[in-house]
Amino acid sequence: MADKRDYYEVLGLQKGASADEIKKAYRKIAKENHPDLHPGDKKCEEKFKEANEAYEILSDDDKRAKYDQFGHAAFDPSYGAGAGGGGGGFGGAGFGGFGDLGDIFGDIFGFGGGGASRNPNAPRRGDNVGARVVITFEESAFGCKKDVSVPIIETCDDCKGTGCAPGTTPEVCSNCGGTGSVRTTQRTPFGMAQTSAPCPKCNGKGKIIHQPCSKCRGMGKIRRQHKINVNIPAGIDDEQTISVRGKGNAGANGGPAGDLLVTVSVRPHSRFERDGNSVILRQDISYAQATLGAEIEVPTLDGPAPLHIPEGTPTGTVFTIRGKGIPYLRGTGRGDQYVSVNVTVPKNLSASQKELLKQFAASMGELDSGSKSGIFGKKKR
Repeated sequence: MADKRDYYEVLGLQKGASADEIKKAYRKIAKENHPDLHPGDKKCEEKFKEANEAYEILSDDDKRAKYDQFGHAAFDPSYGAGAGGGGGGFGGAGFGGFGDLGDIFGDIFGFGGGGASRNPNAPRRGDNVGARVVITFEESAFGCKKDVSVPIIETCDDCKGTGCAPGTTPEVCSNCGGTGSVRTTQRTPFGMAQTSAPCPKCNGKGKIIHQPCSKCRGMGKIRRQHKINVNIPAGIDDEQTISVRGKGNAGANGGPAGDLLVTVSVRPHSRFERDGNSVILRQDISYAQATLGAEIEVPTLDGPAPLHIPEGTPTGTVFTIRGKGIPYLRGTGRGDQYVSVNVTVPKNLSASQKELLKQFAASMGELDSGSKSGIFGKKKR
């Protein structure tokens, strides 16, 4: 845990950042470093994964509270008591600093160090795979299932990952004894010191394949197109990423597979706009409806809903329909729908309609029937 960057630092934020600031910062980094835009760029892939991990913690109120109090230790099982146990002391994995120093000293003086992490034949986790899926506004609100087609590196089914032709086995490198590295002794001002380097005979693999598998050419892995059914949760927002565990590239030497990271793009809706978990609707009403009041129907994600327009409603009035917004992604319930009304001005009136409107204006004291100047003969007072 010692080598992990602060989650706020990852997103370029201060500790007291709001939920909106966290969301905007995550979106910006995810867009700039998405694997689909930078294929093969390990630096961008690492930034993308780092931002996803930071957002997963900071966008959840409970996880964020634990992180603010205990830091990375809140989610590290090696710290024993975890978020409530007062830290992991100075022993074992709980104190990563000594492990790092052990690697350095091991390289210089030759007494252990990184151990299995330096073994080329040790299990290694596979890389994550990025994908993108496009969904509708309604699908983002209520969730859906989508098939995602992605190329995935998997274990060769002919050689079972050994890289050897069927019926053969690899030879353990005699030069390094299967460790993949060789040590050399050098004289320094401080005495004799040992350094390690990749074995030149096996190229650091620890084994030599004499008869490579014809299907994977000795790599032990092949790339194949896969169609994976992904569950899109209700409430997902545009540019958020879903992690599907174990559906990424195959691991090495029996290590676990990476994850499939699916970034969601939400198509704009013809009527609705989204603001957090709220839905915004802009609704036209007639001059008569605004003046006299009316009962109208407006669209919602659940279908038409009644809305009462009181007498004398001006343009820009906002009405709230409770529980008709977007479901909360990490919780229960839904946001609200807000309806902003726009009073339309009638055009192309008939002569009789204009006369009626003149009579109305006169009754309101807005029209001087004896004058023809101005609109409808109205004089400026």
